[in-house]
Amino acid sequence: MTGFYRQNGALACDGVSLSTIAQAEGTPLYVYSASVIADRYRAIDEAFASHPHELHYALKANSTLAIARLLRSLGAGADANSGGEIDVALRAGFIPPQIVFTGVGKTRTELEQAIDLGVKTINAESAGELERIAAIACERRTRARVALRINPDIDARSHPHISTGLKTNKFGIAIDAVRAVARQFAARDGLEIVGLHSHVGSQITNLEPLRKAAEALVGLARELRDDGVTIEHLDLGGGLGISYDGSAVPSAKDYAAALLPPVRESGLSIILEPGRNIVAPAGVLLARVVDIKEHAGRIFVVLDAGMTELIRPMLYSAFHRIEPVVSRRGDEIVCDIVGPLCESSDTLGKDRRIVRPEVDDLFAVLDAGAYGSVMASNYNRRPMPAEVLVDNGRAALIRRRQTIDDLVALES
Repeated sequence: MTGFYRQNGALACDGVSLSTIAQAEGTPLYVYSASVIADRYRAIDEAFASHPHELHYALKANSTLAIARLLRSLGAGADANSGGEIDVALRAGFIPPQIVFTGVGKTRTELEQAIDLGVKTINAESAGELERIAAIACERRTRARVALRINPDIDARSHPHISTGLKTNKFGIAIDAVRAVARQFAARDGLEIVGLHSHVGSQITNLEPLRKAAEALVGLARELRDDGVTIEHLDLGGGLGISYDGSAVPSAKDYAAALLPPVRESGLSIILEPGRNIVAPAGVLLARVVDIKEHAGRIFVVLDAGMTELIRPMLYSAFHRIEPVVSRRGDEIVCDIVGPLCESSDTLGKDRRIVRPEVDDLFAVLDAGAYGSVMASNYNRRPMPAEVLVDNGRAALIRRRQTIDDLVALES
């Protein structure tokens, strides 16, 4: 077996005891399975094998260097959403033609960085951004490859904070304005329009919005061809969700079956930007019980990890399964599993039914490999957690635990 499973009643990662890892590295602690990352990357790659495609891993999901390097070794490109993520991609071994640069508010410094490097594509958000890209490229006597990010006004049917394809969202160029923008910039010095891009949201478990977005881009590419603007590729973004609660969700094959039919006849290659789907199930957050409190008829199990390590439950009302690493026998309780932060919202799970734990018991927050460590903060002056990658039965520290000295090193 690969990934996270019970071995003699205790959770393990690819055969390595999570208790042993936590004993060695302390808590809070992120642990990732290299085998799960590889299996999930290959599942998407193989599902789209019948059509020319590239998978550009979305670094925003988890940009820890070892994770990025692992995805590069599997054949992925990179999708970067900031200059910092471009730098991380380069440090992880990606070369500029393997990097797609996305982002709703690219600064001049970031655009200069991307243009000087010669990234594969800059996904342009607006006519104003195209003007800035063209001006910088002309200054450097070069041409920047750009894709027009389309806002197709499609509801992703996921949480509103992670839906990005509606006309009321800040992202992209309104679909009914794209032809005029493309005609305006198609012959502009410094620009080469090579693609159309759309990303309608994240944690999508109903494939209809993704299929509709693909159809919209194919239709738009045909219209632009009639206008004399030749498109090389369609960037269909990412967004494929996972099962956080154990319910059924679309597979990689289902994903391909929804996207490929509308794209095949166009003859255009596709770029996909998977992130969460690959790394979320590959990670857990380990935390220890520091207190058990009862008042007002409620039981609170307090862990040493909370919103500074995993903010998704507080930010998106996201659900994560939470399990004891070592199974206990005894009476079950209904409790709130909470963190140590000075915020009432610092709750990882409400009304959870578990066997009553004891102080120092180890718990695992499952499916925490995406938007976990990468969104962590130092609120309450809490150091960032350590991270471990298990590969071929060996647990390796890939990010040391931050110290208070690290926290104040930039202060005077």
